[in-house]
This record gives sequence, structure tokens and C-alpha cells, in this order.
Amino acid sequence: MRIFKIFMPILLVLIPSVCLAHFGMVVPSQSMVAPENKVVDLKLSFSHPFEMVGMELVKPAKFGVKVGSQNINLLSKLKKTRIMGHTAWETRYKIKRPGVYQFYMEPKPYWEPAEDCFIVHYTKTIVAAFGEEEGWDEPVGLKTEIIPLTRPFGLYAGNTFQGQVLVDGKPVPFCDVEIEYYNQDQKAKAPSEYMITQVVKTDANGVFTYTPPRAGWWGFAGLNTADYKLKKDGQEKDVEIGAVLWVQFLDWQEK
Repeated sequence: MRIFKIFMPILLVLIPSVCLAHFGMVVPSQSMVAPENKVVDLKLSFSHPFEMVGMELVKPAKFGVKVGSQNINLLSKLKKTRIMGHTAWETRYKIKRPGVYQFYMEPKPYWEPAEDCFIVHYTKTIVAAFGEEEGWDEPVGLKTEIIPLTRPFGLYAGNTFQGQVLVDGKPVPFCDVEIEYYNQDQKAKAPSEYMITQVVKTDANGVFTYTPPRAGWWGFAGLNTADYKLKKDGQEKDVEIGAVLWVQFLDWQEK
């Protein structure tokens, strides 16, 4: 018994635990805009969305919206707020004409001591307005991003979603894509730690496939290691670059 007590702390250290997945977040108040409700509220944060555990998000390096060939800088429009108890950012955007609006964020590098690396999640979400749907599969031009192969709005829970992970504009074969549900009301419960973050891999063409089991906002994060390093305390460290896309799935409704 005494031997067991001595070795129990060692065993607990040796038993691996499932790491929480990080997600950059750009979540709008709506993914489809009608003429009677033209204002989109946008919340920018950095978190573990299923467990609703927040992290600090300093003011991003870039924040903007791409609509058609126009790319609009919205960084000056951000206002500081708090989400999940940590620094986050928000803004309101009034949509004036039909189009597909790709809102995107490039955050400043976040140091994660648990993984001994920096994290930069290039995050975007796509909002369709006034019946227009052309251009939802066009790249923004980020260092890394997910190009949807399924239209990323007007989706039911249970629809299968496909996307292609790009780095420097080229498909990334066989990379991990982490997927999490934004558990805003905290009603969803995972029966195991392994169920918190879903993981799929891209195929040889950088394409991944996933079918969300319930309605709500789902985050897809294609993860890779950057071709550069950043210094921390005088030592060069890897940089995890994530291509993150937030997509809304809705419940089926009947009359």
C-alpha cells in the first residue's frame, strides 16, 4: 500500500491527457442577412469553444472584410470587450448591398507554454446578404485558410461539409483538421475528453469532410507548422499556423 502511494503521483504524471484545442473565433450574429435586418454584430476571441474556456486576444494585426474584389480594413472599428472572462473584440457592420462578405482576422502570435510554440490562427467566417451567393469559394489571400467546397451558409445540422486547407495558396495534403462546437449555452456535454475536439485529416488534395451532429456554430481548424520561427527568451520556437473557418448549421423546421 505504501509503495502504491509513492508511485501513484508518478503514474498520474505519466498518464497522458487530451490537450484542449485552441480556436481563433470570428462569430457573427447571423450568417444570412435579410433586408429587414442589415446589421451584423461580430465577436472576435480566442478560446477552447466547447469547454467555454477563454484566452487573451490582444488587438489583432489585421481585421477586415472581403466582398467581391473589394477588401475593406475594419481594424479601427474594433472595440475591446470580454468574452469567457478574457479580452476580446467586437464591432457592428451594416450591410448595404447584396454580396458574400468574408470577415477575417489575423491575430498577433500567441505564446502557448504547454505546447512550447507560438500560435497564429488566421480566422474567417462568411456571411451572405440579400439573396446573393456568388464568391463564397474565393480565397481571401491569407497565409493559410480554408476554402469551403460546400456552400458555407444555408446549412442544416446533419449536412456534410467539405473544405480545402491552403497554405500560401497551395493545398495541404494529410494535415490535421480540428473541429469543435461553440457551446454557448453550455448544454452540450462530452461523454469523454476525446469527444470534445473532433479530428479529421485532409486527403491528398487537401480536402476534409465532416458532418456536424447538431445545430449551432462549428469551428474548423486546419493546422500546420509555419516555414519560419519566432524567438522566445532568446530561443527560436515553432509557430503553429491555423486556417480557421466558422460555419453555422441550423435546425430543420416544419410548419
